[in-house]
Amino acid sequence: MTVDQTAPARSAASDLASVVEVAQLGVDGHALVRSFAANPAFRAAEWEELTTENNPYRRPVRPDDLRWLNYGAPLRGEQALKLSGLLGHRMLRNIYDADLLYLPAERNDAAEHDIDDFYGPANRLRAALAQPVLERHLFSHLAEDRPAPPGGRAGEGAFRALVGEVVGYWEARRDHPGDAFAVLRGTRDRREATTFALLQLSAYLPAARTATARAALGEFDRAHPGARTLLLDDYRRWASASDDWAALLAAAGLTTTVGAYWQLYLNTALARGNHLHQLSRAPRRRGELLGAYVHQRLDDALTAGAWADAVENALGERPALFAAVPPVTPAVLTGLVGALLRPLVAAWGERALAGFHAGFADAAALAARHDRDLAAQLAWADAIEEHKAKAEAISAYLTNERIEVDLDTFVESCDETSTTHVHDEHRLVMIETGDMHFWNNITHKISLTDGDKILIPKSRLHGSTVLSGSCTYHQPIIPDEMYAKF
Repeated sequence: MTVDQTAPARSAASDLASVVEVAQLGVDGHALVRSFAANPAFRAAEWEELTTENNPYRRPVRPDDLRWLNYGAPLRGEQALKLSGLLGHRMLRNIYDADLLYLPAERNDAAEHDIDDFYGPANRLRAALAQPVLERHLFSHLAEDRPAPPGGRAGEGAFRALVGEVVGYWEARRDHPGDAFAVLRGTRDRREATTFALLQLSAYLPAARTATARAALGEFDRAHPGARTLLLDDYRRWASASDDWAALLAAAGLTTTVGAYWQLYLNTALARGNHLHQLSRAPRRRGELLGAYVHQRLDDALTAGAWADAVENALGERPALFAAVPPVTPAVLTGLVGALLRPLVAAWGERALAGFHAGFADAAALAARHDRDLAAQLAWADAIEEHKAKAEAISAYLTNERIEVDLDTFVESCDETSTTHVHDEHRLVMIETGDMHFWNNITHKISLTDGDKILIPKSRLHGSTVLSGSCTYHQPIIPDEMYAKF
């Protein structure tokens, strides 16, 4: 967000913008985020709320964790998978979604309870204050990590260099749609793994399409002829494919209710949708939005076959949704970039080229990070027994070598639930007494009891519920060097 410091204050809106910009710079920004997270619809999850198929407004955030996290400063790229990234993207999606219409399939008490909190004016005001703080925290690192644009200053040569880079990216990804698909093919329980992968698709694909629709709204044909129709056609294809989308999810026992599997969305899946949402709401970043949109079109096409193969292999039926994805070739890309970008270059020159490159590069970086994150999550979830054995080995090593590490101890009562989260370091979970269910998917829960142990690598999504009258468990923090040994 930028504010023209040379212009006089003309309205309450400009005053508010100044307040928000100042708040972004320190602890006041974090206070704005905490205020937003205090919404009752975002309260910590209860034991029966692992999924919320009938309530699109119930979005657990773990607000208590904001007492020790800090949203007043931006994350660096290597910190993107930390807990503040996960909770930050949950909150940011809640802000973006509060501007959109979501309805449960049928009236129910849970949705009636949360709808006013989700859409109410108090939530909208707090969202307006928290949004730029969260965007700064979550996305600032993209500019720092972004490669320089190809070519020189605005001109035909620079335009061709940009198109060449986009086509080069297409060529690089054509034969390798992603590490996650390779991991999927090697999992022992492919239905379980593919179900989790589809949960991630549901976290960002509808959001990306909705952001495209938002970008099409308005009257800008004179400045950007043809763009509105192109973007609307993209959303129209998505709306027309709603039955195919529902059938794809139903094959895995899932529903299309937005946020139905909120606790199981990876940070990086939410980030991909949030990036497009952010740009679609920022008119001065139109070039970036179009670059991110072209990346989404390209990504859809390059992964369609891999998605179809994975679903057919795991669920026994080939989904129609991916067969209808428009193909993308170098010729299609060249025409698409030209149609979207040339009018902007004619009006804004180098700024439009730089913006398009930034949007495309940032979207590519977020997609690559999501691919690695999903691959790591799938591999860990498919090897829980191995991670139990590693936990036993590490525990014995600590005891035998008399090594002391930092350790957290928890005593929780029956039905106490830990909203899904990640840790910023490797941890063991060691049950002293009691029983709990541990989960990292909707397909099953892992039972842990007296003496059981499990190793949770940093940034792996998980949650738990206590089953016994009480449960005492410990979490030793494992240094990176020790983790590498096992």
